Parts: sequence; structure tokens; C-alpha cells
Amino acid sequence: MTNFTETKALTFDLFGTILDLGGSLTPFIGESLDVHAAADVSADEFWAQWRYRQRIEQYQDTIMMLGHSGYLETVRRALHYTLKRNSIEASVDTVKAFMQGWQQLSSFPEVLAALSRLQSQYRLVVLSNGDPAFLDYLVEERVTWDFDAVISVTSVGAFKPHPAVYRAAAGQLGLEVNECLMVSANSFDIMGARACGYKGAFVNRYRLPYEDTAYQPDVTVSDFTGLAEALL
Repeated sequence: MTNFTETKALTFDLFGTILDLGGSLTPFIGESLDVHAAADVSADEFWAQWRYRQRIEQYQDTIMMLGHSGYLETVRRALHYTLKRNSIEASVDTVKAFMQGWQQLSSFPEVLAALSRLQSQYRLVVLSNGDPAFLDYLVEERVTWDFDAVISVTSVGAFKPHPAVYRAAAGQLGLEVNECLMVSANSFDIMGARACGYKGAFVNRYRLPYEDTAYQPDVTVSDFTGLAEALL
């Protein structure tokens, strides 16, 4: 069993790890799809396509060394693609209607109780692909938790899992990489952090397989309740 005694900070992914994207967004997607009665796609399937395409948009920016074009910009571009894929006109009003849900994201129900337990032993930090202003809004208005720091990858100009993200975050916190532990429901995020010397906690909320890689998580849990139990 991994020893976490040297761990001083937990760096949390926000989107899909703390914030329940699917649970928050699919009602908005369903309402928007109802307007387009001819759309032959469910809200769940539309969301799966949208999320998958957003990750491609992020990876393309990083691979092509285009910098960080903005989290919500990749969301918008992915939406435009997904609308066209489902034969829905990507008009200004339609895009606006689908995007509104991103302002109403909610945390998974067990998150705050777990953070209350973990704060006694660790510095709690958000390390996210989101834009700074959007992160501030989400942390203050939607998560409603006073983190020790909120770090946006815009400071290094690349999306996770670029190695510069994790190294810069550790430096910003005044820590060595081995004193940080990445908490994420996205396996690529854990893999990227582990490759840089972090420890990793894979919150496997979606019961997905992990990559065939040497950079395995130090602990795998199903939610934040299990995370607190594993780390305390």
C-alpha cells in the first residue's frame, strides 16, 4: 500500500471530478434538443459526443503548439462540431442555448464532506484546464469551497496532460513534485501527473479502464468518500 506521509498538497481536477458535468448538463441538453424535434439523438448520447470532441479540441491545440485557446472556447468548438454531426444548425442562438448549462454546474454530492475531512492534513488545490475567471466563478458560486489555491493551466499555455502543467503547479505551491498528489476522474490526467513525479488518485466515477502504461495510480477509488478514507 502506498505511503502518503510525504504528500503535502492534493491537486484536484475540477471538470468531471469535483463537478458533475453529465448530471448537470444533460437536462439543459435535453431541453435544447426538444426545440429541435427532428434531432435523432438522446441527451446522453449528445453529451458523450460533445465531451469526446472537446478533448480532441484540447489535444489538437497542445499537439499543434497553439497554446491554450480557452476552455470554454474548446467547449464551443466541440459543440459546433456535435451539432453539425447531428444535423442541427449551429446558429448563434442554438449555441447559446446549449452553452448556458455550463454556468449551472454542480458538485457531486459527497465532495464537500470529503474536502472537510481532507483539509485537516493536506493543502487542497484546484488544478484545472479552465480559464481563470471561469474557475473563480465555479469555485466560489458552484462548488462553494475555499481552496488553498486555484491554478489554471493558462499560466503555462497548454492543456493537461502537458508535463509543464504539473511541474509549474508544484513550483507555484513551493513544493517538489513528489509532495503533490493529483486527484482526477480522468485517467489521462493521472498518467500525466504520475509521469512528472506526482502521486495519483484515480477517482473512477465512470467505471472506466485505465491505460496500459507504467504510470499507474497510487490509489483508485469510486468517489470522494473513498478518497478521504484512502488518504487519511
